[in-house]
Amino acid sequence: MPFTLPAGSDVVEETEVKHSRFIAALRRVDSPADAQAFLGEQRRLHPDARHHCWAYVTGNEPSERAERSGDDGEPGGTAGVPMLQVLRARDLVDVAAVVTRYFGGVKLGAGGLVRAYSGAVAVAADAARPTLLSRERLDLLSLDVGHDTAGRIEAELRGRAIPVVDTVYGAEVTFTLATKDPGHLAAVVSELTAGAGELEPAGVRWVDV
Repeated sequence: MPFTLPAGSDVVEETEVKHSRFIAALRRVDSPADAQAFLGEQRRLHPDARHHCWAYVTGNEPSERAERSGDDGEPGGTAGVPMLQVLRARDLVDVAAVVTRYFGGVKLGAGGLVRAYSGAVAVAADAARPTLLSRERLDLLSLDVGHDTAGRIEAELRGRAIPVVDTVYGAEVTFTLATKDPGHLAAVVSELTAGAGELEPAGVRWVDV
């Protein structure tokens, strides 16, 4: 199950390795453009820092997921990729991480850099754990009903805690319903419509819970 951060609540944690300061910042983002904007903010916030390394994961379905990272002058593969691996390992989605490094005068070597950057993100991710939201995949299905029964059926659906996410009025009334259990929803609709209601697939929706 994927997890994400609440909107509008950055997580910032600082670690130190051999006198170098690593400031890890995590933010919820909805797109790669948001992630790049976050990186720009961190650069402006810490203009004297030597490196601003970054990684992000956006998108819910594996087929639509975007994952990118950057080393910002550190040796290739020693910063951005290890940061990205932490986000993957924690099942974080729609999250960007930026680690700002103030060089402390001691070179860490490739292995030391990998541990420092991944460790900085891990510390921030651990700090964020109590506020993380789990993300669930709901199936969307549409249901056409007559105007004469629409009010009763909608009230019954809502009374059974079935989300009605959209209603369109035309020749008939079309409800878009969300559920984790299409089989249960089909049984409820059959009961409410005396077997006349037919559900049609209408996509998916990911919700934070």
